[in-house]
Amino acid sequence: MTAGTPRNSDLGDSRDEIPPGTLYLLILKTLAVRGKLHGYEIADNIQRSTDDILQVEEGSLYPALQRMLIKGWVTAEWGITSGNRRARYYTLTTAGRKQLRLEVSQFERVMGAITRVIQTV
Repeated sequence: MTAGTPRNSDLGDSRDEIPPGTLYLLILKTLAVRGKLHGYEIADNIQRSTDDILQVEEGSLYPALQRMLIKGWVTAEWGITSGNRRARYYTLTTAGRKQLRLEVSQFERVMGAITRVIQTV
């Protein structure tokens, strides 16, 4: 399922909603691992690395990237894709790497708390 779209199990969709507050984490981690990418490559990488379970829609991705630019977590420059199209390429900054560490820490803390609740007998 896509970011911001409710899951509709009646349609047999095997994708799940991106958990609130994790889109930055997914984008930051993708850029940390893969380096400079344009928006479609970021979304495609997230989808492929989650075996098509998570899909980031343009309506969620590009506003998030714009907010990340404003926060100084990424930089952007225009370039040409392998398909000869003009695209904006994003690169993680030092502040973005710091934010990634914070996002991972917060995610692990929350997931640990959720796991404790789920495992309660």
